[in-house]
Amino acid sequence: MKKKILLVDDEPNNLQLLRQILRASYQLIFAHNGQSALAAVAAHHPDLILLDVMMPDLDGYEVCRRLKADPLTHDIPVIFVTAMGDVDDEAAGFDVGAVDYIHKPVSPAIVIRRVQTHLSLVHVKELEDSQREAIYMLGAAGHYNDNDTGLHVWRMAAYARALAEAFGWPEHLAERLELAAPLHDTGKIGIPDGILKAPRKLTAEEWVTMRQHSLIGYEILQCSHTPIFKMAAEIALYHHEKWDGSGYPKGLAGDNIPQSAQIVAIADVFDALTMKRSYKEAWSVEASLEDMRANSGTHFNPALLTIFLNILPKILNIKKEWDEKD
Repeated sequence: MKKKILLVDDEPNNLQLLRQILRASYQLIFAHNGQSALAAVAAHHPDLILLDVMMPDLDGYEVCRRLKADPLTHDIPVIFVTAMGDVDDEAAGFDVGAVDYIHKPVSPAIVIRRVQTHLSLVHVKELEDSQREAIYMLGAAGHYNDNDTGLHVWRMAAYARALAEAFGWPEHLAERLELAAPLHDTGKIGIPDGILKAPRKLTAEEWVTMRQHSLIGYEILQCSHTPIFKMAAEIALYHHEKWDGSGYPKGLAGDNIPQSAQIVAIADVFDALTMKRSYKEAWSVEASLEDMRANSGTHFNPALLTIFLNILPKILNIKKEWDEKD
């Protein structure tokens, strides 16, 4: 289906020129002034708007300002098409929410390239939004029957991002980790309720079953080849590995464990210790940290745990923020 573009200009000749440039590739909608532009947006919800600035009654700046103030139209990209070329004019347009400028007289090649660029950015955002929605649903599904966890997955993901940033990860990877971390227990969807909800410590036989959640989660998540889900699959598989090699499912040791899983292991354990579960009361922060220090070099990467302790004020702020939502 062709993308819809709204063309707004009070000069018919300008609309006709834009029509000639774009009609082969896009579904076009036309408006001759600001009021009719707002009505057309409400009726058709275009994917992109090419908007003249100097118009009677409502000028382009005011039209853009109103569109950006409405949650239903806020995300529609607006490109100003104008003869106004001063730096101050362009700054005013960006201030009200435009994404770009095309100067009159227009060049067909420039119009086509700018439109393609901004529609491709819309597509990328739609894909990112779809991934986030899938993450939220899978994160909830993994804990659907594990109802003692509350906001555990989102809180521990925030811890993981803070630790990754302090460890020196670039911002885009730390953000990816925060999105991937909530899926670490996706495999619990395949674990029987009687084990997940047991109000006691599990038997040895039950632990064999429980440990399968790492492999189940990996099998679910590795079906996607997007970077977020590839990282999520890696975390799901390895977040129960231990620094000394005594973890599961592979018995990896040291830096053979992916850094993403090393980071999530610390965030996950801290959050699990400090929250109430069906089989235990919440531990104090002090008791939790004492236990984690005792496991430095066995369960946890000592360097990472030291960084975690160094950013404890930030971690506790995150905890407070999420506890207030729980």
